[in-house]
Amino acid sequence: MRSCFLPTISMLILMLMSCIVAGAVEIRDVTFTTKGAGKVMFSHKEHLKQAGMTNNCNACHDSIFAIRKKVSYTMADMEKGKSCGACHNGSKAFSVQECARCHHVKEITYPVKATGATHFSHKKHLAAAPDCNACHPALFNAGPNKRVTMEEMYKGKSCGACHDGKKGFSIRNCSGCHPVKDLKFSTGSAGTVAFSHSKHAASLSCDKCHTALYATARSKSRVSMAQMYKGKSCGACHDGKNTFDIKSCGSCHPTSDKNYEIKGAGNVMFSHKSHTGLYGCDKCHPKLFPTGKGKTKVSMKAMEKGKSCGACHDGKTAFTVAENCATCHKTH
Repeated sequence: MRSCFLPTISMLILMLMSCIVAGAVEIRDVTFTTKGAGKVMFSHKEHLKQAGMTNNCNACHDSIFAIRKKVSYTMADMEKGKSCGACHNGSKAFSVQECARCHHVKEITYPVKATGATHFSHKKHLAAAPDCNACHPALFNAGPNKRVTMEEMYKGKSCGACHDGKKGFSIRNCSGCHPVKDLKFSTGSAGTVAFSHSKHAASLSCDKCHTALYATARSKSRVSMAQMYKGKSCGACHDGKNTFDIKSCGSCHPTSDKNYEIKGAGNVMFSHKSHTGLYGCDKCHPKLFPTGKGKTKVSMKAMEKGKSCGACHDGKTAFTVAENCATCHKTH
């Protein structure tokens, strides 16, 4: 009778010892450092929760991973079913091609001296194309890369491989990546001129102006209106053919109606809008009038001799200053 219990007791002792040994095994997360692709953290805890693996270390050891052997596997090996790829094949678990599930990716900022910082968003790109193989390593190494010029991108290198106007927006739409802002130029007596990048970039690619007409950084050199008339700066396009003529000054320079106080004869209102609708600004500025409000008063006698308003209001080009005074002088 006594001998019948011995095998059973022995088995219980063995099971108890196995439990004690198993309890002594330290299961911890493992961090793998990869070259150029960041660190990958493997969680034993999360994997042991999965169906078919609950407290079952034999599911992986030693059939898939040898505990005592230090073996490295490439992503190509994994895609063929080795290592993590034995389960992470898109059927049993998410595919190893969903790289960002394991490899930590970050947003990247490239300092560009002339145009300002350019930001690359892994998050946005992965939302559109979750397969990292679309870019790595054919287009970019999974670490630091050499700089590529815009000219090289135009030929399909780097970002230009996808940003060709078909797969993604064209790299010629520079403001899609490079920060641009509206500019203001103080011209002294002719007011402040605003330049809208957003309006120009909506109809023209940035290479139409940069760097043939303008450096990508703001220049300290000023271009005169006389130079623009000869095709420099804004005048290269604003020639009356490609777009409105720069002689239509009021399109860029702020103009306002002027009120002149005349003692005893009623105030005179000068309408820029009415005059610029008929004539180019160069008909009056700066030959007849400086571009700022002049302090010098011109008498009616002087006007009747062709000065100031009288240069045009002579009874031929326009009504004469010598008659119909109430046309300009408001008596009420």
